[in-house]
Formats: sequence, structure tokens, C-alpha cells
Amino acid sequence: MTTNEKPTKETLENWHKDQNNWKWGIFYFNKDDKRIFPPKRNKYLGWTVNFANPISIISLVAITTFLVIISKYLKSL
Repeated sequence: MTTNEKPTKETLENWHKDQNNWKWGIFYFNKDDKRIFPPKRNKYLGWTVNFANPISIISLVAITTFLVIISKYLKSL
């Protein structure tokens, strides 16, 4: 698969089921998967971060920082 091709649903499902893409069973780490927030192991529980994708990590830090700033602002009111 080239870098410009979108993976098929079957490929995404195989990546998701592959035990080698889950570190310690909870952290998703797949360099081939370009999704920022893939589904968790139990898809009904939401999404997780693809720790192999640098944009995912930056997004996680940005969201966390935003939430901390908002909570501190609301606390000061």
C-alpha cells in the first residue's frame, strides 16, 4: 500500500485486531495507521490515541492543556 492510498475497512479492522499493535493491551501503536483517534479495543467505549502518529500526541497534549486552562479559569470565577 502506498502512502497516498486510504486503507480498506478490512485492513483497518485487521490492524485493530492485531495484538502487536496494542502495547500492554491498552496503548494503540501502529505506524501504518494514519488515523489520529482510532477506536478503542471495545469500540463502544469511544476512541484512543495512535501513539505512533505524532499528530495524535500533539492533539492529546493540546486537548489536555485546553481543558486544564478552562478548569482553572472556571475555578477562579
